[in-house]
Amino acid sequence: MNPSQNHVEAVMKVVGRDAALPTLADDNPIHRSWMRCYRDYSLDPSSRYRLQVESSSRLRERRAQHERYLRTARAGMEQLHAQVADLGYVLMLADADGITLDLLGTASTEAPMRAGLIAGANWHEQLAGTNGIGTCLVERRTLSCDSRDHYYVGNLDLSCTATPLYDPEGELMGALDLSTISTAESRGSQPLISRLTALYGRMIEDANFIRHFGDRWILKLSRNAALVDVNAEAMLAFDGDGVIVGANSGARAQLQLIDGVARGGLVGHGLTAVFRNRAVDIWRLACGAEADECGALETWTDQVCYATVRAPRRPAPASGQPAAASGVAAPGNVAELEALADDDPQMNQLIHQARRLARRPLNVLIQGETGTGKEVLAKALHQASPRAAQAFVAINCAALPESLIESELFGYLPGTFTGARSRGMVGLIQRADGGTLFLDEIGDMPLPLQTRLLRVLSEGEVLPLGGDKPIPLRLTVIAASHRRLREQIAAGAFREDLYYRLSGATLQLPPLRERRDLAYLVRRILRDEACALGASEAIAPQALELLLQYRWPGNIRELRNALRYALSMADARGIDLDDLPAEVRAAALGPSRGLELLAASTPSVQPGAVEAPGRAGHVGDGQQLLDTLRSHHWVISDVARELNLCRATIYRRMKRHGIVAPTQFC
Repeated sequence: MNPSQNHVEAVMKVVGRDAALPTLADDNPIHRSWMRCYRDYSLDPSSRYRLQVESSSRLRERRAQHERYLRTARAGMEQLHAQVADLGYVLMLADADGITLDLLGTASTEAPMRAGLIAGANWHEQLAGTNGIGTCLVERRTLSCDSRDHYYVGNLDLSCTATPLYDPEGELMGALDLSTISTAESRGSQPLISRLTALYGRMIEDANFIRHFGDRWILKLSRNAALVDVNAEAMLAFDGDGVIVGANSGARAQLQLIDGVARGGLVGHGLTAVFRNRAVDIWRLACGAEADECGALETWTDQVCYATVRAPRRPAPASGQPAAASGVAAPGNVAELEALADDDPQMNQLIHQARRLARRPLNVLIQGETGTGKEVLAKALHQASPRAAQAFVAINCAALPESLIESELFGYLPGTFTGARSRGMVGLIQRADGGTLFLDEIGDMPLPLQTRLLRVLSEGEVLPLGGDKPIPLRLTVIAASHRRLREQIAAGAFREDLYYRLSGATLQLPPLRERRDLAYLVRRILRDEACALGASEAIAPQALELLLQYRWPGNIRELRNALRYALSMADARGIDLDDLPAEVRAAALGPSRGLELLAASTPSVQPGAVEAPGRAGHVGDGQQLLDTLRSHHWVISDVARELNLCRATIYRRMKRHGIVAPTQFC
């Protein structure tokens, strides 16, 4: 029996067992891969893998997606290849799809080329069967795939060792692989090759981690005090408040939180959630001017490790401007922040946090119900920041048509597509360079755009449509959403890595019904609106009391609209009870009398909204639209989804029928 037949029989002996019975595959990654190839991919082990190679244009596109990462990886690859060049190994770097992006070695000779050791080769396990790159990406562990470990008989002349590579956000980036034509010598060197591959894989990861988090504090950890600064076993990136913003592979594998949360959940927690002692000392050290050893630390899993802190790089000051001694830029005007609340404890705590956050180039996520004033808070944060003199660019991610959102955000070069401006267009993201980019309703951004936005935030650069040269940016982002983004993540509608990139800090705006300073807000908004309308800001005590009792489902936005309506209805003496919107008055009368009042005083279609002859049916449509708007609490995106219409059509029909939302706010 020839070797090929022996191999096929060996494979079938493993994969042919009853799937319900335990097999060797339970503990053997190679056998698990054989099972997947046979049962999930329906591959025939007796056939020869027909190598699939990416076209040169597609390969260039893939390389462009990982350009910065490839530069870091290339330096590590050159060092590793120098160690194994005499052994005839080919060193390959693949992306997360198993496509070889870069290669060093003897692939110019016929045998390696015939074996598929070339740039652009697709080594995904589903296509190529069990192999070093493909199986490493599935198993997410360093593994060797010697001659007889391969699934296809056509790959028995290969010997491969691969290790997974992760990006600074913890996402699988690809694999580093050493392959050669299998010989007795290569099989004997597998243990050494495996250790070298894993070692250089971590070196590449860590170099990229340090570059990526160059503007943050980095805590390096090791069980060896002498080597902690040059050979860290784990690294954590954290901000000036001691909150973890990044963790490398070593940290994700070795560190756990105080409450035993699963590994990998470190980002977003404070250092005190990881270490029993000295966490405060680390934070104090981070706020100092110099990095230094901070001694031994004990984790909540009783590990003892040595640590050192790496200070963030600070941007060079602009020409003619001295650098701040403390490294923290001077704050802007905090008056707008202070004016957001009076004596409400929740809001005062939020404003205290916002004042501190505004001084630092930290991305902020604002969460709160519709109408709570998220954009007002974002503008106040911008005004209180050192960026106050620069642009504040607001983008409503729910209002931009999906067909235009990409060009609006990223801009485009001349001639990119039919109908484009002859001179191209600068995107909204680029217009926010040096200032603040406000992304309202970020939870409604389509997933493909989330991926592009993540790259902009990660790399600090934007690539316009039709362009091939990224434009560097200095960007601080404030995002806002009324949706619960963690629930969106669980539902697959929002990227988890983008969430952590945006939520350097999270501010939760309380709904108006929970605030204790409603009277202050009423008088402040009333004064502003009265000034704008040239009306008296006087209000009868009974009318004020009714406003304070109402639950305000539309929050501040509804309050402002109600006061604007009341001022328009009032005479020179000021606002009285009868001037308030029917919804506010009805709430004080109880369910039955309130419904009677609403039926009598709130027309389904506003006066003047009746269509011209020949357009019958629109009044009825207006009532249906009004009912749908009310049932969804005036959330336009939800109404559009139920009626299977776009948001722009909903707004047009509201205007046509004279429907004015109680939550509408200009």
